[in-house]
Amino acid sequence: MPITQDHIDASTPMGVNLVDGGATIRVWAPSAKSVHIVGKLAGGEEWQPTDANRLVRSANGYWSGFLAGVKEGDEYRFYVHGRGTSGHKRDPYARELTRRPPYPGSNCVVRNPNAFPWHDQGWRAPPYNDLVIYQLHVGTWWGRDPEEEVATFLDVLKGLDYLADLGVNAVQMLPIGEFAAPRSLGYGGSDLFSPENDYTVETVSDAQLLMVNTYLARHGKAPVTRELISAPSNQLKILVDLFHLHGMAVIFDVVYNHAGSEIRGQDDGIWFFDRDRSANWNASLYFTDQDWTGPVFAFWKSEVRQFLIDNAAFFVKEYHVDGFRYDETSVIDRSSSWGWPFLQDCTSTVRHADRSVIQIAEYWNVSPWVVRRKEDGGAGFDATWSDGLRESVRKAIEEASRGRDAHVDLHSVAHNIARADFPSRWKRVEYVESHDHVYRDRDKRVARLGDGSNPRSWYARSRARVASGIVLTSPGIPMIFMGQEVLEDKQWSDNPSYFKDVLIYWDGLMGDRVMIDHLRFHRELIRFRRRHPALRGEGVHIISVDDLNRVLAVQRWVEGQGRDVVILVSLNESTLHDYQVGVPRAGDWIEGFNSDVYDNWVNPNVAGNGGRVRAFESGYHGMPASAKVVIPANAVLVFTSDPGDPD
Repeated sequence: MPITQDHIDASTPMGVNLVDGGATIRVWAPSAKSVHIVGKLAGGEEWQPTDANRLVRSANGYWSGFLAGVKEGDEYRFYVHGRGTSGHKRDPYARELTRRPPYPGSNCVVRNPNAFPWHDQGWRAPPYNDLVIYQLHVGTWWGRDPEEEVATFLDVLKGLDYLADLGVNAVQMLPIGEFAAPRSLGYGGSDLFSPENDYTVETVSDAQLLMVNTYLARHGKAPVTRELISAPSNQLKILVDLFHLHGMAVIFDVVYNHAGSEIRGQDDGIWFFDRDRSANWNASLYFTDQDWTGPVFAFWKSEVRQFLIDNAAFFVKEYHVDGFRYDETSVIDRSSSWGWPFLQDCTSTVRHADRSVIQIAEYWNVSPWVVRRKEDGGAGFDATWSDGLRESVRKAIEEASRGRDAHVDLHSVAHNIARADFPSRWKRVEYVESHDHVYRDRDKRVARLGDGSNPRSWYARSRARVASGIVLTSPGIPMIFMGQEVLEDKQWSDNPSYFKDVLIYWDGLMGDRVMIDHLRFHRELIRFRRRHPALRGEGVHIISVDDLNRVLAVQRWVEGQGRDVVILVSLNESTLHDYQVGVPRAGDWIEGFNSDVYDNWVNPNVAGNGGRVRAFESGYHGMPASAKVVIPANAVLVFTSDPGDPD
């Protein structure tokens, strides 16, 4: 059937979208001489351009049309006649790509966004300041044999109960959009709307189908069919759906500062999309002549800005995403005078689509302007990655590893815990490990930082507990990088088939006491954080920084309610007895958390205070009362004024 202009107007969405009786088609190719839609469409098959499948050019270089009879699962491409070449192009807005032919020769697949039977009605993501984020890489986190095979979205679901038991309530996956190679961090995307096919399975096994339906049955939901979750895009949707049912938000990592460098070699990709191959790189339509580990998007073009904004809005609407981590927004800002306005427009659009979606920036150097409102000149993000606490904690751990007489800078740690240069303290995402910082030959894992000679020693594991303990009791949104919670000491790589011995040693949880104890420490501290709102609130005061004894004391509270907690951090290699510390009030204080308990759980030689201390009205450290306490070596103690909320 020929292309018509039925259902076409100025509001027709980009890409191929099903409507009553067929599909609308719209694509931007301003320099093209003609654009055609070809493929297995409406019951026929034609991969070459004809008059019947030619789209109609409209204002500003858009080409559009309506094709009757198009249905779910049809395959297509665009065929573009340009000033330099002619040939096929994948749809920049394609919801899904075929596995056969293999990428990058894939066809685009027509999908009905309303066909997936979501089960998360009534789901509400946790408040921003309640989030505890777990960052993982789909391809290597939890596969059957990720050294030999790229792990998948369905493999991630195998670890769902593990994450729920750990207590995290948000999962941030490294980028999941289609990239050129099977192995990648994901930051070199090429087809932003399509899930990475190597993260999907071509044939859903009986075991995988049973796993999915067992999770659904657990929550009283109807089973899904093998046919439904055989679609690559639905495998990502069922992941989001099931995480929601189990109380966890899903955050997508999106990359709008650049595309993958490999796209320059893809004749049928977004590079030179309208096939205007002039000598000027700007003629590649979507990109500038700048390069930052890949071609930088041309932010001065409104159509390019809208393409990226549409991508974020698409994930909110069609994938029910709960948040975004925007990669290197500082590159966007500095690449063009349009960079900052783009960030403002993107965050505003997402907020309009769903006000509950958290938007987290990566911006270096860290700037409060990133998290200020657009109306006040800010970029409009809700939170931003922060490096102050990470760097100061890692520095203190490394200094402590030099021996008992080494100077340890806890003043810098204290400064970064209490700093108030942001509108709210929770607007910082705090961490000591991330995909960037412990990647291959970069920074050490905290366990190895704590003891370079033996990352399994008491020194290593106790200092690693201190590092995580600081992050999980400090203001901000804490983030854990995969493996950190089990004392993984190896740096990681997205390509374990080439860089050997970089996978998390999950088998250790079957009997390695050190790993099991470290996991228990994280699990119980996360639950402790959830029970005590002061640890998630805005109130913070540095009680003291004791350089001589390498001890830091911090007060946290809920504004207007109190519910104080006092946190003691020690990087002293010896236990301190009768240590006097100032506290907010006289009376009994509950020793609610003691990290020393988790060494050889239950530590038969634990040092502590028997679950409670008595404070007297003898002011100290500028506080109205004080108590004498036992502080274990290399430990975090938390004293509370009440038992806390129930789990």
